[in-house]
Amino acid sequence: MKPVRVGICGLGTVGGGTFNVLTNNAKEISRRAGREIIIEQVTQRRPNPAIELGDVKTTKDVFDVVNNPDIDIIVELIGGYTIAKEVVMTAINNGKHVVTANKALIAVYGSEIFAAAEEKGVSVMYEAAVAGGIPIIKAIREGLAANRINWLAGIINGTGNFILTEMRDKGRAFDDVLAEAQALGYAEADPTFDVEGIDAAHKLTILSSIAYGIPLQFEHCYTEGISKVSPQDVEFAEELGYRIKHLGVSRRTDKGIDLRVHPTLIPESRTIAKVDGVLNAVTVNGDAVGDTLYVGAGAGAGPTASAVVADVIDLARTFDAPASASVNHLAFDTIDDVRVLPIEQIETAYYLRIQVQDRKGVLASIATILSNADINIEALIQKEPRMENDLAQIIILTHLIEESIMDKSIEAIEALDSTHGKVTRIRVEQLD
Repeated sequence: MKPVRVGICGLGTVGGGTFNVLTNNAKEISRRAGREIIIEQVTQRRPNPAIELGDVKTTKDVFDVVNNPDIDIIVELIGGYTIAKEVVMTAINNGKHVVTANKALIAVYGSEIFAAAEEKGVSVMYEAAVAGGIPIIKAIREGLAANRINWLAGIINGTGNFILTEMRDKGRAFDDVLAEAQALGYAEADPTFDVEGIDAAHKLTILSSIAYGIPLQFEHCYTEGISKVSPQDVEFAEELGYRIKHLGVSRRTDKGIDLRVHPTLIPESRTIAKVDGVLNAVTVNGDAVGDTLYVGAGAGAGPTASAVVADVIDLARTFDAPASASVNHLAFDTIDDVRVLPIEQIETAYYLRIQVQDRKGVLASIATILSNADINIEALIQKEPRMENDLAQIIILTHLIEESIMDKSIEAIEALDSTHGKVTRIRVEQLD
């Protein structure tokens, strides 16, 4: 059978890993694909000491690869929006299949890219865009295809998970752990995408579109980072039987799709609560199968390359088949234009930490505000001041309530003359 020829655009960490996996496991890969997969050409702006190129053709111009008539599959591993998008669209227009690990590109421009691919009769594969080495896209698109997906939730950014794990296990402050994460290479010099939830929001957008058959709607995903989570909150959460994770949550409701990324209290009894360090984990609930859990490395050369090469193998297996033989880009023949709910309309439980003056009647005033809003209290901890002039702390867990109602109640609590500063609010998910 005729070999399939691959062009790799970008030989950084993931590109180098992809090159090595394709080279080192060539015999095994050929057996799985049913044909030989050959690296025809690569883009290399600077040498990568982790790879031995041998006699593979190289270029500094990425469009030399994209426009090479001998190449069947373009592997885009550049990252970012601009050049990467041009590479992908040019490859599609040239009638080439595309494999990418670029979650930002898919989350923001996926609808445009997929439409162009369908018109040209080629595939765009993106397993590596979400959760690194975990085959979560394949699991939802194919393994759970018989199910109506009810909800999914995931730890889909390893940097944030590492930071929160260190804060819990060692009582360290956020800024201190972030500096270590940067030194270890887990976080970039500008960590905004990781710690503010943007990276996770890209991934959640993709997963939700596949799960529910809805358009990619990154612009409607609510995003909140972990920079304001304190060691105190981590400690109090544990006292209440919970752990704090930076979670992406998506749920199908009667009113629309719930789509959000934020720090979240989850019961410590849940398996996903025990996923620590830089690992990723995704829980998916289907009406037939119930809860399923997928855990593994969410980043790095090897794990991400594993997903990239798996996509290349899938394309090689069906290379001579018509485009209709492939699974649709978002798994559905028909896309439903379902509304994504604004954060004010979502319903969840809440953890509240309130700093107050230590005097009579304070707790009663807070309880009255919550009661008047029909907010039920599930648990309450009152921490007395450690020193004479310190503030007392009241920690409350609530039952489910709409966010807009909680917003008004928090505003009323902050307006009390006994309340000091802002109320700390962290959402709570039972994941059941």
